[in-house]
Amino acid sequence: MSEAAYPAAGKREQTKLQNRQAILDAAREVFAELGYEAATVRDIIRRTGLSVGAFYNYFRSKEEVHAALTADGAARFAPILKRLRAEAGAEPGRFVRAAIGAYFAFIADEHENWAARRPPGEHHPTLRVTTPEMAAVFDEVRAAITQAIVRDGGPAADPDFMAAACIAIARDIGDKMLERRPVDTEAATDFAVAMILGGLGALRDPR
Repeated sequence: MSEAAYPAAGKREQTKLQNRQAILDAAREVFAELGYEAATVRDIIRRTGLSVGAFYNYFRSKEEVHAALTADGAARFAPILKRLRAEAGAEPGRFVRAAIGAYFAFIADEHENWAARRPPGEHHPTLRVTTPEMAAVFDEVRAAITQAIVRDGGPAADPDFMAAACIAIARDIGDKMLERRPVDTEAATDFAVAMILGGLGALRDPR
């Protein structure tokens, strides 16, 4: 292969990465606006400006696109939560604050990165489907709460319900946080943590 071929090969790889990212960005928007079940591959393709053939060079279905989003979000976010849980030890309050703060910082960065790739003036829709990072949050928060109950005699309540409540609060406050300018992750964290820890403290063994 001649030396002149290497720049061309590099440009092709860059184009592939850009096309793949365009599909993922478009899928986030479509899933947000239409919902995952109602969204179709054609909806995603229309949003990208790519051809049908170009889409199928990267993904075979909307399920594969969603799986790629899930894998990407979990791969980047789950290790952060695992580290925070290890650092918090048997202190669920400390973990909740660290986890919520990390989540808000994560979605703020995602929002900023998304906005940088979009034409000026385009609105970033609020994602209302189960996002990859939230799936990772649920697993880690549930594990931390369960650990606290077992080791520290925490509130005797259903850990799935507790984790779901924590995540719902974080998700809705995070959505509102992204609508504001400037995006204030610290204020959002303080508010969410106060609500979560106040609610956990009110739980008692129903027996």
